[in-house]
Amino acid sequence: MIPITGATSANEDQTNQDGSLSIGAYNITTIWNLSHIFKEDQDARDELERLKNASILLNKTYRTEFGNLTGQILFNWINDQENFSKSLDILSTYASGKNSLNVSDKSSEALLSDVQNLSVEYYKDNSYASIKLKSLPISQWNRLFGMQPRLEKFRPYLQDNFMRYADHCPENESHAAYIADRFNELSKIETGALKNITGKVMNAGNITLSDGRIYQVNSQSYIKLLSTDTDRNNRKKCYDQRFYHTLNLSDEMADIYSRKVWLDDLLARKLNYTDCYQAKMFESYLNESQIDEMNYVFKERKQDFDRYYDFRREKLRLDQLMPYDLNLQLLKNPNIQLNYTDCLIEIQRSYEGMDPAFNDIFIRTVVGDCVDVFPGPEKQPGGFTMNMAALKRTALVFLNFKGLIQDEKTITHELGHAIHFYLMGNAVDFLYSDGTDYEYEIPSTFNEELFVDYAIQNYDRDTAVAVLAQQIDGYISYFTFNPMVSEFEHRAHLQCKDQGKMNGTQINALWTNVSKEYRSSRIKYYDRDSAEWTMVRHIFFTDNYYTFNYALSKAITLSLFKRYKENPEKFNKDYIGYLSAGTTMTPAEKLKKYFGLDINRKLFEDAMDVVVLRISQLEDLDKRVISVG
Repeated sequence: MIPITGATSANEDQTNQDGSLSIGAYNITTIWNLSHIFKEDQDARDELERLKNASILLNKTYRTEFGNLTGQILFNWINDQENFSKSLDILSTYASGKNSLNVSDKSSEALLSDVQNLSVEYYKDNSYASIKLKSLPISQWNRLFGMQPRLEKFRPYLQDNFMRYADHCPENESHAAYIADRFNELSKIETGALKNITGKVMNAGNITLSDGRIYQVNSQSYIKLLSTDTDRNNRKKCYDQRFYHTLNLSDEMADIYSRKVWLDDLLARKLNYTDCYQAKMFESYLNESQIDEMNYVFKERKQDFDRYYDFRREKLRLDQLMPYDLNLQLLKNPNIQLNYTDCLIEIQRSYEGMDPAFNDIFIRTVVGDCVDVFPGPEKQPGGFTMNMAALKRTALVFLNFKGLIQDEKTITHELGHAIHFYLMGNAVDFLYSDGTDYEYEIPSTFNEELFVDYAIQNYDRDTAVAVLAQQIDGYISYFTFNPMVSEFEHRAHLQCKDQGKMNGTQINALWTNVSKEYRSSRIKYYDRDSAEWTMVRHIFFTDNYYTFNYALSKAITLSLFKRYKENPEKFNKDYIGYLSAGTTMTPAEKLKKYFGLDINRKLFEDAMDVVVLRISQLEDLDKRVISVG
């Protein structure tokens, strides 16, 4: 069990039956205190300058020594690189965090840009080492390991970052510098695109509600109205305002996206990949056929959601579901506002069957200035979690809590990341505190299942129905929307390769055509092509094709959750081991070692079978008779 330090002591009545501490024992914090990282921006600026000099010194120290590489030299280099990487990671987290809290703040934007520039210069300064290590034959690797036995602890790291990239290595330092500069350009595109999405794309203007009030449609207010307003005309006005607003901006966003797509594939080809999709598969230890098979299963079985759409339509007493009917909470009073502290109490209770470390890390996170909870006018939308393994601290969790039913699940989703990061960061060397994107999403989506099961068993019927319905909405997102986004990205890259730059009309048409392959006939979508892609932050990330990882992770999660229900004690032991392992073994090796799982068609079919069971569970729950005392 991880001890809790620096927090208020618990009273006796705030201790759970199993001896763990209750959240009620502590003062819950709701904003980030980034001074835990740097007291003020000038300290971060000073660290930036120190790291610039350190990068130059590392280059000067090891460039000559790598000409006659020995096991000891390589061992020393790895340790010095690790220390530098920790410091750069801490600085990057601070800069990203500041920028996320206010995307319009010029100072934080400039700091983030300078940190990105430093990363590029560091890559350039040390590319000689990467080029040499990636070109070594196996005989030379055996020689180095034989010369310095302490290198053995770094074997998985060397295999993961160098040995397996022998065919995907820059030709020389000039080539590496060119690649670094182009990647820096991509990073700037990402930063600018996210600023555009927050400040322009999602700020769709004002509408007049049925009661005469003026309502501003932005990143925070849009989903709140669609989730809580029982006036269908208001929901339609809100939906239409953003629908047509994004169409008007599609050409501007297409210019940004076309440049990004072109750079994505250019960089991939420079490293001997066919395109950036092949590069993504290689980096993820996957092959294209696995993802093709996943997409095929989810498209083939999209009708499995039709019963749920019929359930939703009947609940809302509608003849036809429209897109603006899909977010409304299925509560008698959908405008009910949840309290953040109450949500935390319920989430903590949902962890009762898990290893005690879950509860301990949970408390450490929610009372330690580690969660930024509420929306702000210039705050980036969405939610994410940043790993603080470099400091062996709890992760930083970013939320935009609006008090909706779905926010409760979002909190536990992000806390799943936080628990994973803390376990990993305190179990393995910093160099191994990493993983593929889909591995990162497994603990977050597993937490969702824990919470939904808890709600079904402990909430009143109507609330439990709303939570379970919202979870099935989540399955729709995981198994239709998210793979669709990645498939759209892939086709956009191919289309740009064939014809060059794409305009908004062309990308809108592509988005609509791909979405038709995944969406249900139970919903009447607009005939006009949609520009919804302009709001999808993930497609502008330097980390391409991110969203298929949500689908893959959820399929794995549903298999794991079944095992948890069957044998909690054995599962917890295996699960803690899995979450703590990091990159000390490959993703496939971890899944096989701890759970005996393979990523194949059976995994995806089994996932959809669970979806069908959840829909049946929803129908049965809704019919449950409430006894009157």
